[in-house]
Order: sequence, then C-alpha cells, then structure tokens
Amino acid sequence: MKTHAAALLVTLLAAQCLAGAADLEPAVRARVEAEYPRLFDLYKHLHANPEISFQEEKTAARIADELKQAGFEVTAKVGGHGVVGVLKNGPGPTVLVRTDLDGLPVLEETGLPYASKARTKDDQGKEVPAMHACGHDVHMTSFIGTARVLTALRDRWSGTLVFIGQAAEERVGGAKRMLAEGLFTRFPRPDFCLALHVASDLPAGTVGHTEGYALANSDTVDIVVRGVSGHGAWPHMTKDPIVLSAQIILALQTIVSRETSPTDPAVVTVGSIHGGTKHNIIPDEVRLQLTMRSYSDAVREASIAALRRIVLGQALAAGIPEKLLPTVSISEEGARSTYNDPVLTQRVAASISRWISPGNVVPKGAVMGAEDFGLYGRTEHKVPICIFWLGTITKESVNESIKTGKTLPSLHSSKFAPVPEPTLKTGVTAMSAAVLDLVGKK
Repeated sequence: MKTHAAALLVTLLAAQCLAGAADLEPAVRARVEAEYPRLFDLYKHLHANPEISFQEEKTAARIADELKQAGFEVTAKVGGHGVVGVLKNGPGPTVLVRTDLDGLPVLEETGLPYASKARTKDDQGKEVPAMHACGHDVHMTSFIGTARVLTALRDRWSGTLVFIGQAAEERVGGAKRMLAEGLFTRFPRPDFCLALHVASDLPAGTVGHTEGYALANSDTVDIVVRGVSGHGAWPHMTKDPIVLSAQIILALQTIVSRETSPTDPAVVTVGSIHGGTKHNIIPDEVRLQLTMRSYSDAVREASIAALRRIVLGQALAAGIPEKLLPTVSISEEGARSTYNDPVLTQRVAASISRWISPGNVVPKGAVMGAEDFGLYGRTEHKVPICIFWLGTITKESVNESIKTGKTLPSLHSSKFAPVPEPTLKTGVTAMSAAVLDLVGKK
C-alpha cells in the first residue's frame, strides 16, 4: 500500500513540475553556457591533480571551497576527507547529490595536454602513479556546475540541497564512513539521493538509466591453501597445495553453474594464484585471490557460504591435517549492490528527457561493477536513490567500435579520456534537471 502511495505522490509531483519546466530550461542552459569556461578550467585542474583513496585532502579542500563560493554552508572532514554542503531555500524536499573524489593508482597514457603526471605513495609506502581513470573528475565538475546553476536559480525552487563530496569510492569505504559519522543525523536527512557516473560505452551528450539493480555486490576474497612441502620426486611424502588449489578452483565454478538459479546473476572469478619457487619443489602454501559478484543479498550470502564449504571440503578430502586447513578471508572493502528506486529512476529519466531530448536518454543494463553509492539507500530510512550514466565518448568512436569490433578504452584504463564537451555540459544539465524536478516550485 505504501509503495502505491509513494508512486502516486511522485507522479503527481512530476505532473505539477512539468508546467514550469518549459521556461526553466532556457535559463538553465544559459547558465551552463556561462559557467562552462570556468568549469572546463576546474576539470583540467582536477584531472591533472588526482589523489588516490583516503588521500584526497587537496581535492576535498578544493571542492569545499567551490561549494562555499556557490553559497553552501560547508562542513569538512566528515568520514575522513568527506565534504558536506547544505543549501536551505525554504520548505520542500531535501535532495542529496553525491560526487566521489578519489583517483586510481594508474599511469595515465592518454596524451592529453592536461594529463596527470602525479605520483604518490600507497598504503604500503610504495610510490605509484595517480590518474582519474574512472571519471571522478567529470563527476566533481558536473557536481560543482550543478551547485552553481541551482544557486543562481534559487527563485525557481524550494527545498534543501545536501551536496556531498565522498572520499574513497574506489575502495568502497567513503560512504560507510560518512554515514557512520552522522551524514543522515547531523545534516538534513534526504528524501532522495542522486549521483551520476561516467560510461565508457555511451556517446557524449547521452544519459543512460537503469531501474532496479544497477551495480553489483562485490566481495574480495583471499584464500591461503596450505600443505606439506617436499621434493617433487617424492610427492607421496607431501600434501600438495598446488594440486589442492587446482581442485578448489574447479569446484568453485559450480557455485554459479550448479548452486545458483540461472535467473540470478552471479560471478566467481579467481584472479590470482601464487605458489611455489622451483620446478622440483612442492611448496607448503598457495595463495588465491578472488572477486565475487552478485545483485541480491541472498545470492551473495549463499555464494560466500558455498565457497567456504567447498574450500574446507576439498582440503578434508585431500587429507590436510586440521592445523593446516585453508583460511578464507573476506575483505571489509566489499561493496553492496546499488538498487535504483524504480519510481524515482523513471521520474529522473523523464525529467532529463525533457531537457536533452528523449533520443539521448536511453535504458542501460545493469553491470557487475561495484559502487558504494548504494549504501545511502540501505539505511533504516530506506531513502530512494538513483545513479545514472553519463556518456563520455565521441559518437564516431562508438560507431567505429560497433562497426569494427574495436574495443574502446574502459573505465580504469590508462587510456580512458572523456570528451569534455559536451560531456560536462550534459552532466550539469542532466543533474540540474533531475534536482529541479524534485524541488521545483509548484
């Protein structure tokens, strides 16, 4: 019953906003055009100066300063380097807009004049390159552009905006930290949460939307398979962890093929196996690194339980002594799936379609990539959330890829290079349209 009431309310609100959208659109477009030169400069600065997860001090300071200049009341260091900007503008809904701040330890090879040459040290003290290989520079620039547009048009909407810069998305730790430090209690609790993410397979100027599950649960698993080492010529005197690891790897494939419903997507991938030092030595240890993906929490929990059972069962069958049974570690940096509220997503897609033409707003299938934005919809408050996709590649490149099968640089690629225009203008316009549809004056 509550679901039907919520759907009806959203539909009525959308209908009421439609009448005022026609004359609002030119005002937004004019503001976007006016802001673009400064936004492009901001984008180039952010692109050239990435900071990796948990190190976003300078990036956070820049975003905080930009929000202050746009008229927001800003609080820094919320959940590490997280930034929260609040703009109250009369009665009405509260809308949260999120951007992520962090780059990746990737050596940029785009050849752009503003390419990153940054280097830093990771958690282990190792020097690594840094690059915005996942488009967070586009996210931040679109975020600031939207903040400027909405501030300039305060007479056209009523409500409260909560704009947050979230650290450590790439290590899925930032959202958790911000929520733990009172994002929904210290600051106005949102009625809706919005975000955008670049897409490496959509033409610039387009927006993709996904109802329901949009991004996956992601779990990082480390397995240490132990045995009894010895000479390769006397294998009967050993307990070979390499053979046992091979049996475990093959058995793990049955989690998806034989233990999960064919209608429930899931992935179990062994991405790394390391063991042994020489041709004729049977080692005493092999290390496996895995990623597991799913959408539903039930499938995730069942897959993890099956993995633990299979690893233990294979070891027992091989006669491994109890003190040498394998260990299974699930990283705390796992992400939970992102579920786009269908009613909100339909409304967001419709509002964006009115502003950038329906032909440039397209449905997009769910992916097995992961994000921590989904956590904002998983609290006790069950806030409706929606993350949509922003095209970044020239139409010519996309068409060539379709025609020839040539692979486009993907997210996290050292060669991923978004086209700033019209990508940034579309990002600002689309997010402004979505927010204004939710807080527009009636």
